[in-house]
Amino acid sequence: MNQQTQFYRDTWAEINLDHITYNVKSMKKHVGEDTEVFAVVKANAYGHGDIEVAKTALNAGATRLAVATLDEALALRKKGADAPILVLGYSRPENAGFAAANNISLTVFQADWLEKAKTFVKEELNIHVKFDSGMGRIGIRKHEEWTKLNEQLEQNQVFKLEGAFTHFATADEMETGYYEEQLQKFNEMIGWMKEKPKYIHASNSAAGLRFFQSHFNAVRYGISMYGLTPSPDIAAVLPFQLKEAFALHTKLVHVKKLNKGEKVSYGATYEAKEEEWIGTLPIGYADGWIRKLSTQEVLVNGERVPIVGRICMDQCMIKLPSELPVGTQVTLIGKQEQTEISVNEIAKTLETINYEVTCQVSNRVPRVYTKGGNETSVRNGLL
Repeated sequence: MNQQTQFYRDTWAEINLDHITYNVKSMKKHVGEDTEVFAVVKANAYGHGDIEVAKTALNAGATRLAVATLDEALALRKKGADAPILVLGYSRPENAGFAAANNISLTVFQADWLEKAKTFVKEELNIHVKFDSGMGRIGIRKHEEWTKLNEQLEQNQVFKLEGAFTHFATADEMETGYYEEQLQKFNEMIGWMKEKPKYIHASNSAAGLRFFQSHFNAVRYGISMYGLTPSPDIAAVLPFQLKEAFALHTKLVHVKKLNKGEKVSYGATYEAKEEEWIGTLPIGYADGWIRKLSTQEVLVNGERVPIVGRICMDQCMIKLPSELPVGTQVTLIGKQEQTEISVNEIAKTLETINYEVTCQVSNRVPRVYTKGGNETSVRNGLL
């Protein structure tokens, strides 16, 4: 890896854009030509880097982008993304004009929102109506809510109804009863609409991979675009193998020999049982490598070695099999030789989900992008 001068520390995340391309093309083939793929790049593309992933996904066959907030959408515009963008979450009505001026579609689920927003919109604003079929988060739940909202749409031509959607709460579980209830409810809700919008979308990654009946004419491709399973439960029933795109690396910056009885890190919780070689890594909980990972192993020269002592804000220590030179690469997530530590393994250690693992790697960890095994670009969130 050529670090050039774009970052100045020996810790970085490596994002394999070939794997993202493969995952998008595989999903596009799976859903068919009549179903569009919206690439979900919210939360800085789940920690992978918004604009790099967005451009890769669009080149691979996605037609639109989706984010959580208007800020994220505008950030993509500033970085050069010109594809249509949908904001999946709530936006302030007084900011609707910014969305319209930048070809950003907004999610709407309140008639009062349209009443307030119309005074701020000077050009046509595309909206997607959110229906709550059972997620219990945001969205229209009752027919009368839709009736009131639709009256506002009919009275204010500045709003264009571009889409309607819902979100499944349990599509990543093997038990499908609640998913089926939601799908039935959403179909009823779509039936309330006399004129159907251009896009009807319900499937997240899990539903898109598993259930053709909920594809409609667009799917929202999130976690699995990055090569991660929506849940461990459904890994065995996926229609194609996913390729994980995220790796996390660092290097040894100090190596020392401890004598029996000497201790390591805050609280002196680790004590050497014999003479031991200890390596220091320049990564800590401020980077998203949090203290609960103090029981996790990492890879050195293709061998698993343990973290010892408490993880600090900026550094942590590992027990080495022998004296190794400063500068030796250490992999926290990813492959070394024939050994791999997956994002799912880290999630299991943290007793959480894989989404959280990549999202929590902070912006002070540079992202290095690769294609064909070669570095193509580096994004440093600090510089």
